[in-house]
Amino acid sequence: MKFKIPFTFLNLEILKKRSETFVRFTKGKGKLNEYLTSCGVDLDRAHYLAICYYFLIVYFLIFSVMFTLLFGILSLRYFYLYGEGLALLISGFIFMNQVNYPRIFSLNKSRNIEKNLIPVMQDVLVQLNSGVPLFQIILNIANSDYGEVSEEFKKIVKEINSGTPQIEAIEHSGKINNSLYFRRVLWQMSNAMRSGGDISIVIKEGVKNLIAEQSIQVQSYGSKLNPLIMFYMLIAVILPSLGITFLIIISSMLNVSGDMLKILFIAIFVTVAFIQIMFLGLIKSRRPSLM
Repeated sequence: MKFKIPFTFLNLEILKKRSETFVRFTKGKGKLNEYLTSCGVDLDRAHYLAICYYFLIVYFLIFSVMFTLLFGILSLRYFYLYGEGLALLISGFIFMNQVNYPRIFSLNKSRNIEKNLIPVMQDVLVQLNSGVPLFQIILNIANSDYGEVSEEFKKIVKEINSGTPQIEAIEHSGKINNSLYFRRVLWQMSNAMRSGGDISIVIKEGVKNLIAEQSIQVQSYGSKLNPLIMFYMLIAVILPSLGITFLIIISSMLNVSGDMLKILFIAIFVTVAFIQIMFLGLIKSRRPSLM
């Protein structure tokens, strides 16, 4: 995955220069630096937030002019207030998306790493038992199709080729990565290399622990699905069905107009569709990271 700040169209260097004025307004501490490091971006917290502030103002000005003109043409009363209010709402939404993007990107990256971690470790174990040197194994994984894991191993290979000792390159990759399981595997490898132990034994135990953790995650996932399914059946199936039935009966008794009925049916349809989308997102977010 390539990191790109949402709703921006320029490269990071140009954005840094244009937003330099706002750096002084970004005092404070937080986990944003950690997320940016994990994303592999050459930006610190101050410069990233400065870019977000810069685009907050830019988008507010653009949308203010656009909506104020539009509402003015439509001859709405207090059109300038509506225009600026809507502009503030949209630019604020964009700002929040940009501020939270490094955290979301880092979490998605961690999940993609953990998804392929067990097959990678099994591959490493097979190659170690076949007598392949560790650096060649790292190179093989980097050139394989293991998604984000291969990308992380490419960074390790790049560091080693630039003169960094093998152990330090592995440890550094573990420090800057947000995936707990990936860090644990790399630290186990580096500790075994420092102590002169058998790396294949360490990898074998690591694979066994990951499989056990995967089993626990699957059981936990199954237990979380049951209440979610009950919630889905109640909110998205039973209540809309009963609601439509009662609506038809009541409308025939109260002589509700056809246009009003159409609006109510459309509102129910939109609500149910929204709940369906939310439910799918909830299921996806609860999925075990090691699967």
